[in-house]
Amino acid sequence: MSRFSPLEWPVLRQLRGADPLGRGSAVTSARTRATTPRTATADRVVRSICPYCAVGCGQRIFVKDDKVVQIEGDPDSPISRGRLCPKGAASEQLVNFPNRVTTVRYRAPHATDWQDLDLDTALDMIADRFLEARRAHWEDLDEKGHPLRRTMGIASLGGATIDNEENYLAKKLFTAAGAIQMENQARI
Repeated sequence: MSRFSPLEWPVLRQLRGADPLGRGSAVTSARTRATTPRTATADRVVRSICPYCAVGCGQRIFVKDDKVVQIEGDPDSPISRGRLCPKGAASEQLVNFPNRVTTVRYRAPHATDWQDLDLDTALDMIADRFLEARRAHWEDLDEKGHPLRRTMGIASLGGATIDNEENYLAKKLFTAAGAIQMENQARI
């Protein structure tokens, strides 16, 4: 490490150089000038949508060696025009968090331990339980013979992280299944 010279003090460097007002090169250190942004070294850029709310802000995801290194707002997005809220800007931490659960976890009724399931098994279990609840609680007619064609055994609680199109499809699915109890976390 070289010895620090008083001539390299920021104020003296500023007054000696081509930037006497201190708005450019005079205020940057050698370390700062040698630093490159993570976005410059990325292998590729993937466009996506922020996962946190239903606004649908566009994101540019910078990937290096198949690992997300930076997430920024997408300036081409007509919704967010390159801006992200603090949660959206920090979503890189969501992807790279070392304790992130990446498998389907299942805890059987009355069990104390969780077990890993493959995705196909978990989806089959959900479908079987959905159909059984619909079948067990189906109401075709009321006591006066009026048609009901509904089930009281299924309810839907949607989240604010899905967009309008996904909410539309969820509403159609649950209506077709006969469910009448549909709520959304954004309204509660």
